[in-house]
Amino acid sequence: MQQVIEFDSFGVNLFCLDKARLDQVDDICNLINLSYRGQIGWTRETHIIQGKRTNHSEITAAIVHPRAHFFVVNHSNILIACVYVIEEQGSAYIGFFSVHPSLQAKGLGKHVLKLAEVFALEKLDVRKYVMFVVSQRPELIAFYERRGYRRTGKIGACPADLGKPIISGLTVEYLEKLV
Repeated sequence: MQQVIEFDSFGVNLFCLDKARLDQVDDICNLINLSYRGQIGWTRETHIIQGKRTNHSEITAAIVHPRAHFFVVNHSNILIACVYVIEEQGSAYIGFFSVHPSLQAKGLGKHVLKLAEVFALEKLDVRKYVMFVVSQRPELIAFYERRGYRRTGKIGACPADLGKPIISGLTVEYLEKLV
């Protein structure tokens, strides 16, 4: 059974990024898998990919990576969002970006992404953010384009760790944002 979370009167401006802890790995996995493989929310990919989006070992490795920064957003003791940032070749790679499905389309994702970008700019001293998105998700690409990301033209095969494609020819597209 999926838990439904409602915003209270505090709004998104009071949310901040907290460093993810190893004791949160299961909750992070559950959030990411619910966001991308759940039954509700606009970020779900169940119509094109089956299987889990991530697993315990992948999240553990991301949290303990010495150059990585894995952040979570908690509200009322519930994990409601997460994002991963790592400096790679002078750019900040952003991944594992997830918002609880019942809180999507309410501004939380925009806020979390902006906080991750500010962190990368101020703490990692990078001026370019990069990520990849499943190419067959035009609404997700449009979300990032509205945030200033642009298509790079680089397209690759869908990584096996994203799940098993239901449709043939599934690819990922690389996006970047310069500041």
